[in-house]
Amino acid sequence: MSLTSLAPDARLAVAPRGPLSAAVLRHLTGDPASRSPDSDRAPDHGELARRAVETTGDVSRDDDIQLALFLLYASSYGSLEQLSPELEWDPGLIATRRALEEAFERALRAAVPVPELPEPTADAVARALFALTEADTGPSLSRYLAKKATLEQAREFLMQRSIYTLREADPHSWAIPRLRGRAKAALVEIQSDEYGGGRPDRVHAEIFAASLRGAGLDDTYGAYVDDVPAVTLASHNTMSMFGLNRRLVGAIVGHLAAFEMTSSIPNRMYGDGLRRLGFGEDVTDYFDEHVEADAVHEQIAGRDMAGALAEDRPELLPDIMFGAAACLTVDGWVGAHMHDAWSSGASSLRTEGAA
Repeated sequence: MSLTSLAPDARLAVAPRGPLSAAVLRHLTGDPASRSPDSDRAPDHGELARRAVETTGDVSRDDDIQLALFLLYASSYGSLEQLSPELEWDPGLIATRRALEEAFERALRAAVPVPELPEPTADAVARALFALTEADTGPSLSRYLAKKATLEQAREFLMQRSIYTLREADPHSWAIPRLRGRAKAALVEIQSDEYGGGRPDRVHAEIFAASLRGAGLDDTYGAYVDDVPAVTLASHNTMSMFGLNRRLVGAIVGHLAAFEMTSSIPNRMYGDGLRRLGFGEDVTDYFDEHVEADAVHEQIAGRDMAGALAEDRPELLPDIMFGAAACLTVDGWVGAHMHDAWSSGASSLRTEGAA
């Protein structure tokens, strides 16, 4: 474990991955020297961000950039208590975030293959989204976990998933106040289930926390930040960028639609794989819950949410399809990373043997 369970005013024990993430981390944790104009340690965050973008070979897999973005987004989520809430809207940090987002979005738009746009009708958009998700031909991480994964690999899988799933639904919920009418109603219907339908014990993030505990892992949010590679952070950062930027509301809606449409069958296989390895219901409950729930959600997400939004605001259709394609592409990168590592007998984590 690399992020300890500390009191809110304690120092955050995340290891920087370069000068940019080091400066952002110092600033967000309230290091006085990081904000003093007279200090030699006071960074120019904008300059550090520009330098990181100019020198990286791949924004999406750059450890320094993705960790910095993750920390900046964590400040808005409030997911890491050690990050000072007074600094959420710090002008220098916001400028840094914008610079990194511009580079990250540019990289995603260049790398993500977006299909031909359908007609802006609910039925046509739903059909196009189902066709897009069904065309995914990458290596099946869920099939590997169901049939081949070892106990250590299953634990790694849970560690990797903790970065998003302990905050499940939150990135997509940023879209709620930015929608109206049919699309808003559909999104709220989906999110209500994600948040337990009024039952705190059935909040999906809480069910996943129980899965971590059942597997002997730490359910503290951020416990495995140091252990996961940049591409895992990039998956969560993609959602956060789409959700936190109002101009990208179409992208976050498309992302959620693809997310729901590709969830039910993989979760059944994940649950089967965990049972094969001897885990009980306390670990598999999260995955079993999603088999039925997401089979319903995919219909609501495709037609009533994304399709209705395209009908009501056809100018958002390109971003709806981009967001869906980005979900499949970036999550495909994460899955391929784990699948390739395990197939070659290696760990998918940054720190060998951390699982």
